Amino acid sequence: MNILLTGAAIAIMFTMLLALIRALMGPTVFDRVLAVNMFGTKAVLLVAVFAFISGRPDVLDIALLYSLLNFVGVVAALRLVQRGKEYAQKKLEEDAQ
Repeated sequence: MNILLTGAAIAIMFTMLLALIRALMGPTVFDRVLAVNMFGTKAVLLVAVFAFISGRPDVLDIALLYSLLNFVGVVAALRLVQRGKEYAQKKLEEDAQ
């Protein structure tokens, strides 16, 4: 069973690497935010697999906390991007006048 969980952990780390590459090379800001969200989700999954491998279910609390932080961070980043666009549009309109 540990061999399967170790294989799953390796596969999760590989997908985290792919998400990190997308976050660094993403053509748009939204692609990068989505990649960071995916990276955070995979990190939560990796912590959960680690909890089962090590036999310590109390580590799952850390995974839950990290998932909440990931959600709040992504929402905050998207709001920042949206407000930045609104500010840039407003600045362009002021400069045009």
